[in-house]
Amino acid sequence: MTFAHSQRGLSILGWLIALAVVAFLASTAFKFIPHYMDYYALEKMIKAVENEKAQGISTPADFISHLNRGMQVNSIRDIDLSKALQVRVENNDFHVALKYEKREPLIGNLDLVVHFDKEFRVRVP
Repeated sequence: MTFAHSQRGLSILGWLIALAVVAFLASTAFKFIPHYMDYYALEKMIKAVENEKAQGISTPADFISHLNRGMQVNSIRDIDLSKALQVRVENNDFHVALKYEKREPLIGNLDLVVHFDKEFRVRVP
């Protein structure tokens, strides 16, 4: 024997709580996604230097100016490459260390923090 009144689903309060949780998660995701997109764009630009032999990138200054141009094209404005990027040359290879973190305010004094730290070895022709 089943009772129809006990099987009605969520109440209005239940729906409001579910909606609040979904809205919070969506808001959090919308704050994280742009930083990951910028990071993956930078990673792609760094890896693409190996395939762009016609650019004539042979010094760390050339490498950084190439990344600055790529950042302008991709509208990445909130990353300071002088602090986030370290480039050194060993045996005609660029050893690139990309390390930075971004903070987004969440609620009050709580922040969301994304930390990126990756090293690349880019072969130069």
